[in-house]
Amino acid sequence: MSDDTPITDDRDPARVIEDTVAHALRLAETWPAWDGQPRAAGDRVYTPHKAIRRLADHLLDHLAELEARLAGQPPLPDHWHASAITTPADLAPFTLEDLDEARSRLTRLAQIWSLRLRALDDERLDRVEGDAWTLRQVAFHLDNTFYADAVGDLTTQREG
Repeated sequence: MSDDTPITDDRDPARVIEDTVAHALRLAETWPAWDGQPRAAGDRVYTPHKAIRRLADHLLDHLAELEARLAGQPPLPDHWHASAITTPADLAPFTLEDLDEARSRLTRLAQIWSLRLRALDDERLDRVEGDAWTLRQVAFHLDNTFYADAVGDLTTQREG
């Protein structure tokens, strides 16, 4: 295992993911006020659509990994462009309709994760398989609000 191995604690791994999605959606409620300027975060830039895309892709990527591992299959290799690209769609205005779509997409992904994780016992969640993270560690790896935090809370922009 590498130094980037996620640290776990006594929280329910399903709750970890639910809380991450809830945090992102709380911030996204302010994003219809976005001024159209990408926000710099390190050597990358983020927009509301890109933050939603990256969170959904991250959840989906690791969900596919979890399901493959539970089925005894190797996960597909990672070929995402991820945050390295900003697509024309990422630059579109973020509307209330986009917020509704993001809410539907992300809450469904969180529900799938929650149902799947809560169906696994601690032995399966903590089973070491070669040099892969345990399934619990995978879930805790998703406790990452970076993309949403990169765009941030635009409440003051909306009020200004």
